[in-house]
Amino acid sequence: MTRLSVNLNKIALVRNARPLDIPSVTRMATIALDSGAHGITVHPRPDSRHIRTDDVLALSKLLAARPDREFNIEGNPFHNMMELVHTVRPHQCTLVPDEPGASTSDHGWNLERDADRLRPVIADLHAWGVRVSLFMDPDPDAMATAAAVGADRVELYTEPYANAWLAGAAETSLTAYTATARAATAAGLGINAGHDLSLDNLPPFLEAVPGVLEVSIGHALTADALELGMAGSVRAYLDAIARGNGAVG
Repeated sequence: MTRLSVNLNKIALVRNARPLDIPSVTRMATIALDSGAHGITVHPRPDSRHIRTDDVLALSKLLAARPDREFNIEGNPFHNMMELVHTVRPHQCTLVPDEPGASTSDHGWNLERDADRLRPVIADLHAWGVRVSLFMDPDPDAMATAAAVGADRVELYTEPYANAWLAGAAETSLTAYTATARAATAAGLGINAGHDLSLDNLPPFLEAVPGVLEVSIGHALTADALELGMAGSVRAYLDAIARGNGAVG
């Protein structure tokens, strides 16, 4: 079954609105894991507007006591992230080409431009025992290059699919994702996915896109948790994953 990694950035964003540890990032992580989430994702940014260094260190300790769950740190390796990753040694590092002031990640890597910069970064991560995933647009032609620079996986950037789903054009959008997933598999890459996936659009995505190993979901899952509670929201997403996986032929 596709694994669920819960992104806690929006929990931290709410917490940071006041000088209090409410809501607690580690408490929400514990609830998510106790409810069946397979892992935790964080995306620390240079301005610490949500996840902070102390959160990463605390979550690393929490995950260390749960060897069957994974810790995924994502972010731009050229924006002061690598020292933290070296300290924590997460199971996976997802490299994302966002700019410091970006409100959220909004595009994948351009490997024709960035491959030479990424190779030594990926080599360092592998030397630290960290699996490497590259945040990528749905482009089948880029998958062989992603494998050639040393990535273990790609995370398919799914906001274009989410927008197409809202517009009633999901089928056309999914064609690119399906082709990209097949190209990734052919290149020896594992497949992750994330960004604007929700309870509604997740099952059809998994039905259409073969071999998705992990989805990282934060914004929609946190919004649903306001109604369902964190435990209920995680269980709802696990059910959505199961329905999407069950429909794959």
